[in-house]
Amino acid sequence: MKASSGAASKKSAGDGNTPIIEMKLYVAGQTPKSLAALSNLNKICKEHLHGRYKLQVIDLVKKPQLAQTDQILAIPTLVRKLPVPIRKIIGDLSDLERVVLVLNFKENGGAK
Repeated sequence: MKASSGAASKKSAGDGNTPIIEMKLYVAGQTPKSLAALSNLNKICKEHLHGRYKLQVIDLVKKPQLAQTDQILAIPTLVRKLPVPIRKIIGDLSDLERVVLVLNFKENGGAK
């Protein structure tokens, strides 16, 4: 996981017709759960979002003050910022079906 400045972004352009899903993944350095969460999220994005997402990885070891922004109490935590409503899921995201359900990702690459 790269987060040299405390935050790393991955921007993927959409096709213009589908809204971009904006997410933040809060992690704590290179812990096994943080690495698993990032790996699982990459799988989900590849399968369900087809490049129509923006992901910001925030390393709270390097920038702990950023936890206040989204009221992060546990890590790893994934926050879907857009489209609204904001949704959060805590953990390593290993239950892929649950993550897709909670975040309202659809097979065609969007969110409800």
